Amino acid sequence: MSYVFSTIAIIGKPRESEAFSTHRQLYTWLKERQFNLLIEHRLSTDIHCHNNELATLTEIGEKADLAIVVGGDGNMLGAARVLSRFDIAVIGVNKGNLGFLTDLDPDNFEKPLLKVLQGEYKVDERTLLQAEVHRHGLIRSQSAALNETVLHPSKLAHMIQFEVYIDDNFAYSQRSDGLIMSTQTGSTAYSLSGGGSIIVPELDAITLIPMYPHTLSSRPLVLSGAQEIKLVIAPDNLGSLSLSCDGQVTLPAEPGDQVIIKRNINKLQLIHTKDYNFYHVLRHKLGWSSRLF
Repeated sequence: MSYVFSTIAIIGKPRESEAFSTHRQLYTWLKERQFNLLIEHRLSTDIHCHNNELATLTEIGEKADLAIVVGGDGNMLGAARVLSRFDIAVIGVNKGNLGFLTDLDPDNFEKPLLKVLQGEYKVDERTLLQAEVHRHGLIRSQSAALNETVLHPSKLAHMIQFEVYIDDNFAYSQRSDGLIMSTQTGSTAYSLSGGGSIIVPELDAITLIPMYPHTLSSRPLVLSGAQEIKLVIAPDNLGSLSLSCDGQVTLPAEPGDQVIIKRNINKLQLIHTKDYNFYHVLRHKLGWSSRLF
């Protein structure tokens, strides 16, 4: 039997004893098929593997052809920000709640995964955002984000003031609790909770969703993914602010800083089984109605 991947990585995080059985089952199943394996080092207590198989995410990106992320969308987000820098395919086994990015059933992964390993899969390139905080003309901090970046107060919830520029053209000023800037991938995440539209994965877009704006005329705005967004934080804001990336990385910001959001130069090479259907996922995950006839 021929396979299109030779070195496969298993990525996840340590879990409670009844949940990490998927890590072990996956490792054993792949080992029986004589794949070269790399195991994310955090799983060293879950999987009884050889020390030379343990690797960091960066080492996995450099050496593996395929990464299998076990967990929920949060695990995928953390892995994506690193693995998008490398030429590596990524697929997910869903051990979380919704699992928009993790397709495979942990209790029935063998048959669909086998087909993927034999080359029967769809490639789904996902755009990431590049988030930067500028102060006095210098980049103070930066991070990638697969789902979204969110500008918000650091501690107590209160309104903040900022100006929004798109491709260096002034668009509007706003007083609100913050602003969500989402990719099409993130349109089914925090953006959806904030009233943003669901964007199909094929559409390269960035959505701006105001959080509890002071004026009723503030509405979500959909931009081309090629456009650059600049937020100028008003100098008279009270307290520090934060720029959250995927809810996992926080970049500190201060009154007077500028925030730049643009398309990241890298893309995540997400893959799915051949029968993957985005609208089926939406119906299943969001509880949409079934067909009438």
